[in-house]
Amino acid sequence: MNSPNSRCRGRLPLLFKNTPINHLITVLLLTLVGCTHRNQEQPSVRPVNIVRITSQETLNDRPFSGEVRARFETTLSFRVAGKLTGRLVDIGEQVHKGQLLARLDPGDFRLAALNIKAQLISAKADSEYSKDDLSRYRELFDQNIISKPELDRRQTLYITARQKVAALEAQLGQADNQLTYTDLRADRDGVVTALEIETGQVVSSGQPVIRLAQLDEKEIHIDIPEHRVAELKQRQDVMVTLWADSDKQIKARIREIAAAADPVSRTYRVKATLLEGRDDARLGMTAMVWIPSITPSRLAVPLSAIFTPQNKPEQTRVWLVDERTSTVKATPIQIGAALPGERVAVTGLSSGQLIVSAGVNRLREAQPVRLPQQFILALTQAKNSSHE
Repeated sequence: MNSPNSRCRGRLPLLFKNTPINHLITVLLLTLVGCTHRNQEQPSVRPVNIVRITSQETLNDRPFSGEVRARFETTLSFRVAGKLTGRLVDIGEQVHKGQLLARLDPGDFRLAALNIKAQLISAKADSEYSKDDLSRYRELFDQNIISKPELDRRQTLYITARQKVAALEAQLGQADNQLTYTDLRADRDGVVTALEIETGQVVSSGQPVIRLAQLDEKEIHIDIPEHRVAELKQRQDVMVTLWADSDKQIKARIREIAAAADPVSRTYRVKATLLEGRDDARLGMTAMVWIPSITPSRLAVPLSAIFTPQNKPEQTRVWLVDERTSTVKATPIQIGAALPGERVAVTGLSSGQLIVSAGVNRLREAQPVRLPQQFILALTQAKNSSHE
């Protein structure tokens, strides 16, 4: 196929034949101008390297610092008031259910129980006498010796004596209980985490004495900011690492998410129960809870794809390729942070767009480009697959 220049050169011999020299020069100039204009109307197709912009979701594990705590932690106290005469455990000591932890002076409670017991013995004697007296008066009534009101009075005395015995028995039981309450015993297996009083101190009923933590269930308490709490779910699996052994990962599960934010820190308290490694996680240890978070990655382009026009050096652009017409169009972008691999984060583009990655300074607006052969083959195969 002949080029436009070759066609112009082929016409020159015809112009010299039977043509005046002035006309010859005029026609020659017009022919050259027409050939040059035709060349300018057909811009050259320039081969380029391209890159497809993709948006990927990345899984990021963000750590939150917390503390190892027992799920069940009870503050034990005496149910009666008195003077502490003995404390039998120390902080960190493991105890068993029913073990004696502390004791109050039982003297006053023992005397109160003896007093009620004596009254009960007297009341029982009166009750027995009233019972026998009622039997005698019933016989006299049957013989018509006494009247019916007299019999009713004796029967009332017997009922009163019997109920007095029942009341004193209840008081004795209460006194015995109060005597028992002077001994503070563990209500479960656990470890002592705090001591609120010392021997010789006078305590009131319900005053905190010993804090006992149960060891069969441990959890991590962390505080989550407002913008992350929506990503969490009940019974979500997470990973935990201890500051003492950061290389070992422990499985855990979110058990509780606070319904309201803390009024001071504006964070939500989250509790993650340990599913393994309870022996390694001692109470009070610092732990990191790694919560997975799926976030979209930033759009990035190669540095070689970015250029600035000479007439507008403040506007950063890239050449966007129209896949239907194989032409380029300058598109403005905003540059962000630098990324590894000679790339830079940008905004102003969309995922899936095709841009020129090399030779950007030699292109102009709407110029046709030649795409790489492997890209054309891949695009053709994709279209054939979609038609099938």
